[in-house]
Amino acid sequence: MTVPYSILDLAHIGEGETAGDSFRSSVEMAQRAEQWGYHRIWYAEHHNMPSIASSATSVLIAHIAANTRRIRLGAGGIMLPNHAPLTIAEQFGTLAELHPGRIDLGLGRAPGSDQKTMRALRRDPSSAESFPQDVLELQGYLTGPSRIPGIEATPGRGTGVPLYILGSSLFGAKLAAALGLPYAFASHFAPNALLDAIAIYRREFRPSAQLAQPYVIAAVNVIAADTQDEADRLFLETKRKRVGLFVGRGRTFTPDEADMILESPAGQQVLQMVRYSAVGTPTVVRDYLDRFAEETAADELMVVSSATDRAAWLRSLELVAEVSGLVTTG
Repeated sequence: MTVPYSILDLAHIGEGETAGDSFRSSVEMAQRAEQWGYHRIWYAEHHNMPSIASSATSVLIAHIAANTRRIRLGAGGIMLPNHAPLTIAEQFGTLAELHPGRIDLGLGRAPGSDQKTMRALRRDPSSAESFPQDVLELQGYLTGPSRIPGIEATPGRGTGVPLYILGSSLFGAKLAAALGLPYAFASHFAPNALLDAIAIYRREFRPSAQLAQPYVIAAVNVIAADTQDEADRLFLETKRKRVGLFVGRGRTFTPDEADMILESPAGQQVLQMVRYSAVGTPTVVRDYLDRFAEETAADELMVVSSATDRAAWLRSLELVAEVSGLVTTG
């Protein structure tokens, strides 16, 4: 292994499961990932999605942190236009005071929801336009000085919670470069602009108090299994599930129907989303991740185990750790 490996946990709610089941699985995974040697785990803010339980992202991070000892934890990310910067500074300042040196704050400008949910969140559609200014305001609350005279984040002030800009387009790359912040690209579901965005970020990067050199995190789907056939089967299940989510908008398809859609023009979107996927035996997955890290020149890989089966999800992450030489400690 030449770069750190981290995990994006989507807090998936499986068929027949509750959100509580998802949270218990996330705790178990985090405890194991800590032993397996992963660098950090991030959780993403999504709303009105029955299959994802991480909507109250900071609350989930607090729960995971209380049940682990040292692994870094953070948001990947908080959709800042949904919130007042002061509120997020207080939430993550609280986390940082409770768990010093372990908390990250990744920021995105997407809604993390649909138009109806945006209205339910009391979000103005134009909120994203102030994202750069909101990032700076948030940064001021955490590192000082505050950009709003007379307003301080308590907790938050002086914690220096590190910020990361998340993106799937060139906008985030340019902003992260201009602010001198680390940049994380969502290539696990939006791969098209990956290489262009990284090139722009590295070319335009300006050093800051937080970061002297560019730092890129690239996300990649992973399904590792003991045999290639098993990995392929799990990957097919993942693609069928995404057909229901993104093509059928929640409608349930039979396996045959889902396979027919995958072969149609409508299914190309799903296949395009999972372009960057390491699928196979541990050695095959390791070799893919090595090539992906070399192609992107990423400083860190954020792996996303997209296996729908809970045991296979954990096993996949364990196999990646074993074959990649992550340091295992007690």
